[in-house]
Amino acid sequence: MTPTLSVVLPAYNEATEIGRTIDALVEAVRRSELATELILVDDGSTDATVAVAEEACAGRLPLRALRERNLGRLTARRTGLEAAEGELVLLLDARVTLAPKALRFVADRLTSGESIWTGHVHVAADGNPYALFWKLIAELAWGEYFDDPRTTSFDASTFDRFPKGTGCFIAPRQLLLEALDAFRSYYAEQRFANDDTPLLRWIAERQRIHVSPCFSAVYAPRTRLDTFVRHSFRRGTVFLDGHGRRESRFFWPAAGFYPASLLVAAAAFRRPVVIPAAAAAISAGAAAYAVRRRRSGPEIASLAALAPLYAAAHGAGMWRGLALILRDRLRRA
Repeated sequence: MTPTLSVVLPAYNEATEIGRTIDALVEAVRRSELATELILVDDGSTDATVAVAEEACAGRLPLRALRERNLGRLTARRTGLEAAEGELVLLLDARVTLAPKALRFVADRLTSGESIWTGHVHVAADGNPYALFWKLIAELAWGEYFDDPRTTSFDASTFDRFPKGTGCFIAPRQLLLEALDAFRSYYAEQRFANDDTPLLRWIAERQRIHVSPCFSAVYAPRTRLDTFVRHSFRRGTVFLDGHGRRESRFFWPAAGFYPASLLVAAAAFRRPVVIPAAAAAISAGAAAYAVRRRRSGPEIASLAALAPLYAAAHGAGMWRGLALILRDRLRRA
């Protein structure tokens, strides 16, 4: 018997995107023939997110809308998982649109026992420099896969070499609940927690995670300067929670960032010219790497122009993360 599917979709002020997300989901569900429910967890939105979602689902897909105050995506996903009734759960972000045949592909693989899938996510760039930057960050970070997209799988030993994320991830509900129960964030405030890397690493230590261009989706990134800076800052805080752990290959770079950034700050205090020199070095290094990876001219320009800004905002986010950890430990002392 084909298992039932619950789609858990947390959202915060996504009225402009969520309609497209649900339209794509409805089409993917129709082609898959999976019995599906949608659980929207509204994370304290102040816009028309819920109303737009209800209109998009009307007569097409069973919808349960759960509302809570703004506690962050991790808590929203837990709320949705606990309410889900399907044997399988698709974790989906409000800015992610599934390919029409994505769920059909997964449904066909379930009989082979392949029930854990992370999405092959394309970043919609459309020539926007900020979107191009996010697209490159993903493709260059996991070049081994994106240089040769194929249906494959990975475990804990190869975890950091493949793209993955809870923005488009399907697995048995019970397994996801167990991963959530096992996760311990560095932060007391769960809205700052990394809500995918530690959870998925825990799963990969127990079962293989599959990835394929046939289970694909498109992510609509933030495309303005202010949202770019805010998102970069948040990514820094989340990065520390996810990769400031010895099992991550990024642990030592994360640990080394703090003394290195202090040295740069001290040098800049004595000689302010260090700041533009460091920005130029970051820009040149990013451009050289993109050239070596044979990226297009607009991609190289985007990476070179935005890498210093991203580095500064991401670094500031990592410092905020460390401050949160120290504050929480002092409060417990």
